[in-house]
Amino acid sequence: MMTNLFSTFDPATSLKMSMNWLSSMINYMIIPVSFWLLPNRIMIMLLKMIMMLNMEFKMLLSVKGGGMTIMGITMFMFILMNNIMGLLPYIFTSTSHLAFTMSMALPIWLSLMMYGWINNTTHMLAHLLPSGTPKMLMPFMVMIETISNFIRPGALSVRLMANMIAGHLLMSLLGNNMSSASGLMMPFIVMIQMLLMMFEMAVAIIQAYVFSVLSTLYASEVLYENM
Repeated sequence: MMTNLFSTFDPATSLKMSMNWLSSMINYMIIPVSFWLLPNRIMIMLLKMIMMLNMEFKMLLSVKGGGMTIMGITMFMFILMNNIMGLLPYIFTSTSHLAFTMSMALPIWLSLMMYGWINNTTHMLAHLLPSGTPKMLMPFMVMIETISNFIRPGALSVRLMANMIAGHLLMSLLGNNMSSASGLMMPFIVMIQMLLMMFEMAVAIIQAYVFSVLSTLYASEVLYENM
């Protein structure tokens, strides 16, 4: 029985070491491998998705940095699998925790900032002041651009965490009310749960896409400045 509404996001288990976090990596055991003579439909779908993402990330980068496309595709698939696995019953949703999302966003942002400031400090400083800014607004624009750079990892991680929590909370609320609902309300609640499940599937895909695209855009700024 749930002690409160947020107990579904509790990573603790009865064991000494929490086993819930293993769900963030163990899902790769169910990804089909290309051992078949002809690829199956799931592999064809995954390959088409990867090719589309590769073309889009190359268009976003438009400069050197082919390794960033691999990083973006890997990040997309990793987050997507964790989001979808979190929708299954009795499986821990790791992407609904700030510790998990921040551990992905912060190293990417730190590595990009270190690469840019070490290799081309002048262009990184010039990026803090957009061209055409009036002289009166120059100090404020530098402060705003600096703050916007510092909040990027937090914005990436909080966006993913908040979107995954919101849908799960709605489904938990409806699930708790199903036991006390009348017979006439039960089909209505089940229909709403099915609609919410479809909506959460779309959110899982969109949030993985947004996280990977924004990370690639942040990388493109640094790579463009160091071109």
